[in-house]
Amino acid sequence: MSIDPIAATRPRNRRQLIIEAAGRVFSERGYHAASMEEISAGVGISAAALYRHFPNKYALFAECANVLVDRLVAVLDELPGTADPARVLGAVTRVAVTHRAAGGLYRWEARYLEHADRRLLRAKFARVVGRVTEALERESAEPGAELRAAAALGAIGSISMHHVSIAQRRVESLLVASALGVAGAAPAPGSGGAARVELPAQPVPRTRRAEILAAAVPLFARDGFVKVTNGQIAEAVGLAPSAIYRHYPNKVDILVAACLQAAGLLAQAVDRNLGEVTEPRDALEVLAATYVAYSFEHTELTSVAEAEVVGLRDDLRQPLIRAQREHIAVWEQQLLLVRPELDPRQARVLVHAGFGVVVEAGRRLHWEDTPGHRDAVAALVLGALGVP
Repeated sequence: MSIDPIAATRPRNRRQLIIEAAGRVFSERGYHAASMEEISAGVGISAAALYRHFPNKYALFAECANVLVDRLVAVLDELPGTADPARVLGAVTRVAVTHRAAGGLYRWEARYLEHADRRLLRAKFARVVGRVTEALERESAEPGAELRAAAALGAIGSISMHHVSIAQRRVESLLVASALGVAGAAPAPGSGGAARVELPAQPVPRTRRAEILAAAVPLFARDGFVKVTNGQIAEAVGLAPSAIYRHYPNKVDILVAACLQAAGLLAQAVDRNLGEVTEPRDALEVLAATYVAYSFEHTELTSVAEAEVVGLRDDLRQPLIRAQREHIAVWEQQLLLVRPELDPRQARVLVHAGFGVVVEAGRRLHWEDTPGHRDAVAALVLGALGVP
């Protein structure tokens, strides 16, 4: 009997290796920028070998989108029904940290799934949120358990949205504590809610260039940058498609302008609201309230900036990364003053956890902008920071 030498050396878990490599590439580069050639190179196989496992990029992407949530469902199904919040959130955290490199595709890239696949993915995530909600409800009769559960998962999931280098056990402990802080957070009765903040007014488009930008942002937010055409943008402004090029050489320039506008508005808001604040604890309250207000008021702009920056060339992305780091440094400085037991890396992880809370809590509230929603989410952010 002869043995195929190629088959004999082929790893039995090759399909799993492909999925893990693809998850990393999709998470780091975005669905449209990722290529099957890049993914196959990450596994050490030819593109032809990759196509023997998956007929096209979409099939591989859809498989990747389900793998992590299936792991979350599985690990939670293994727990007893009476498991407390710490145990439930700990199980979720171990999965999220272990598969950190591939987790980024869930927050934004999953919108590229077809309708049926997206509905299935949402149903699976609903099971995870439901399990956390049940644990919180058994622990306390405090209202809003579902919102707090989603926000706690946002704190944990934030680990996939940054590259802070920190030991696995250390970050797991930190994220579980952060998620538990979210789970137990609520605006104090009679406290008046979050700090009162003001935001810069939404820029009024007074030039054709500004009109194009204002028209493009909601299209990018709804359909994703790659799917939107210059013709659609031109139609929204009332221009011929060729007229777009007189103001923006290409569509990427519109995206960069949108991302820079988002960063500029946030920086202005922070400068305005922190101006007279001297106490670090008060500064964190103001930062949380400002970030929440900004996220609710400029939802489309912020979602475009956060979702699409990963697909930009390095030279275009660098100014945006610098702006984000400068913003995070303000939070980090104040958090270290309030919690001196932390080191800078831990503080940075917690700041990102706070940002993750805003995304998931905002989605759960359908970004309905009310004072009560802003107050509730700001309280959850402070819970993520360990500053109740």
